[in-house]
Amino acid sequence: MRSEADLTNTIEIYSDMLRKICFMHLKNYSDVEDVFQDVFLKYMQSDISFESEEHKKAWLIRVTVNRCKDVLKNFFRRNAVSYDCISKEPIFLQERDLDVFDAVTKLPTKFKNVVYLFYYEEYTVPEIAQILHKKENTIYTWLGRARKKLKEDLGGDFFEE
Repeated sequence: MRSEADLTNTIEIYSDMLRKICFMHLKNYSDVEDVFQDVFLKYMQSDISFESEEHKKAWLIRVTVNRCKDVLKNFFRRNAVSYDCISKEPIFLQERDLDVFDAVTKLPTKFKNVVYLFYYEEYTVPEIAQILHKKENTIYTWLGRARKKLKEDLGGDFFEE
């Protein structure tokens, strides 16, 4: 079991990133907070010895993504109110970014994860491949398909500056 100081430090460093990952998947503040607590409870109880801070970060991302998938499989979650009915908007986004955020949240999960990790967390493709336990070429393919889908959904002019 980890020390309280270690847990507090880890929460301070990674809480924003993990909440954003959760929100990308779940689109519901209550579920985000539940998953957030579950992830850090699992971290606190784990006896894994991390090789580096990057290893810890990758582990937290992987546990978060997996826990989000579990929540999405839940019967009650599948039969809950849709995202369109939510009046709150993500507080971490600027108003101009909401269209992009909506388009990203509508992507298939595998594309959503890759886009988030690449653009928001600034991971490289090899790092994403390692985190998601996929081949690099798979990540490149998913990233290309996600970009194409976003360009179609948002319109080609959106990407030109």
